[in-house]
Amino acid sequence: MTTTRGHCQCGAIAYEFDGAPKWVMHCHCESCRRAVSSVVATYVGVHVAQFRYLKGEPAHYESSPGVKRYFCAVCGSPMAYAGARWPDEVHLFHGTLADPAQWAPTGHAYVGEQVPWFEVSDDLPRYGATAGKGAKPVRHGPRT
Repeated sequence: MTTTRGHCQCGAIAYEFDGAPKWVMHCHCESCRRAVSSVVATYVGVHVAQFRYLKGEPAHYESSPGVKRYFCAVCGSPMAYAGARWPDEVHLFHGTLADPAQWAPTGHAYVGEQVPWFEVSDDLPRYGATAGKGAKPVRHGPRT
């Protein structure tokens, strides 16, 4: 079984999860952009049962009702997102992976909120909102 590890910038927080992630997505929503101070946030969605902290515990704040954003209280690195809409999942920031090449993105979420001057040149599905149950992509690949 594959084990994936990750950590914050300073190393005060370390984690791992077993097996493959449920999904890996770029998110273009305003809330996630603000959380990472960038034009896109990339998450690795894993089941809570496959995830554990190895070192430290992140601090968190509630960014909106039912949404917790976790970060390292020492270096400030954003670590994870947990939402009441996904009670059995933790959404880890892809940039915290020890080996980011290990898990490639599988799609884009909230492309309706995407910054107009930014585009990712891949052929992955783009969803207007989440890629949850029954969601159909609005397109594949970059805007034309």
